[in-house]
Amino acid sequence: MDLFEYMRSSNMEKESPLAARIRPTTLEEVVGQQHIIGKDKLLYRAIKADKLSSIIFYGPPGTGKTTLAKVIANTTSAEFTQINATVAGKKDMEEVVNNAKNTQGMYGKKTILFIDEIHRFNKGQQDYLLPFVEDGTVILIGATTENPYFEVNSALISRSIIFELKPLSGDDIKALINRAVYDKDKGMGAYDAVIEEDALEFLADLSGGDARHALNAIELGVMTTNRSDDGKIHITLEVAQECIQKRAVRYDKTGDNHYDTISAFIKSMRGSDPDAAVYYLARMLYAGESVTFIARRIMICAAEDVGIADPQALQIAVNASLAVERVGMPEAQIILSEAAMYVACAPKSNACVKAIGEAMSTVEQTGNLPIPSHLQDAHYKGAAKLGHGTGYLYAHDYPNNFVNQQYLPYELNGKEFYRPSGNGYEVKVKEHMQRIKKEAKGKSPNES
Repeated sequence: MDLFEYMRSSNMEKESPLAARIRPTTLEEVVGQQHIIGKDKLLYRAIKADKLSSIIFYGPPGTGKTTLAKVIANTTSAEFTQINATVAGKKDMEEVVNNAKNTQGMYGKKTILFIDEIHRFNKGQQDYLLPFVEDGTVILIGATTENPYFEVNSALISRSIIFELKPLSGDDIKALINRAVYDKDKGMGAYDAVIEEDALEFLADLSGGDARHALNAIELGVMTTNRSDDGKIHITLEVAQECIQKRAVRYDKTGDNHYDTISAFIKSMRGSDPDAAVYYLARMLYAGESVTFIARRIMICAAEDVGIADPQALQIAVNASLAVERVGMPEAQIILSEAAMYVACAPKSNACVKAIGEAMSTVEQTGNLPIPSHLQDAHYKGAAKLGHGTGYLYAHDYPNNFVNQQYLPYELNGKEFYRPSGNGYEVKVKEHMQRIKKEAKGKSPNES
């Protein structure tokens, strides 16, 4: 390292953001994630014993993925190299691999390669790493905010242990905030600041489990707040509110959190919980989800989970979909909430889903069975001479507009696909169908 590089490194240590300066260097300093770094856990034992295999850290921003990688860098006897997938290319990886081979050959030392944002690498870049991970030339540590089972090659996944990091709890965030405010070595302790309890509670709550979000707010508050008469910088609730303008919401429209939230929304409507449904709706709207996407999911739920138990549910969902396109936000949120809560409160039946599912399966198994001749079209040229339509009974000529008649192919005579449930309007549908069939007397000429 030359003098200029040394000076640059020294300045970065002093001038880097608080979240970077306060980053732990030992396992004992890490806050949270005890489900993977508790003293009886595999990762803790592996780091302490310096016996790591390839791993991938997966979790939301600000939960400690890079922190754990830095801790490993400080505790391992192996060579530690870091690259960021947002800027690194194949040439950078080739250099790392060549250096790893030399280090292993000359000194017998392993190389740990930490790749931040590993999901940013394309398939070709990930494939390049595979043989070197497999033969132990490098031990891979990947960090990603995206579900690795979607974004990382399955071959790399199979050779790595996945550790999922959870959002930090409120108590975890409070501990980090206090460390940031009062720690004189790494934190802002030299500024002689104090944080009030309600401000601490507010920041811990609004950070959404993202430590970086809370620490950035603390740094901004300390650096921009004037000293009080007692000579101290007071981080009050008002200061905290100014420094963290909007709650951090973990939501990526292409990521797994997107799928988790929409899944919870649909399941809440299906489960007849309007409160949960409108809550998840609010989370999606708050994060900027497309109103047309949400409307489509409500329409699907109305058809799939409500069905004929309340035929109006689909009408309301479709009308809501048309309305939000014409109205737009913010008023569209009212329309969507009305539709979502109506679907949630409506009686439920998946009889339509079962009916079409069984029918599709039957068609797949039986193919194109002959349509009864009396149902065939008699109007096209020569059809009548072939007997098409002969014997058809016009339902409106009979009581209740119903007559016993073979509608299914004869091979499926008696087959039932639609079985109305005992919920909502389907009760009336079931009673109606039973009544008209019972009142129909005798057999029709085309029955066999």
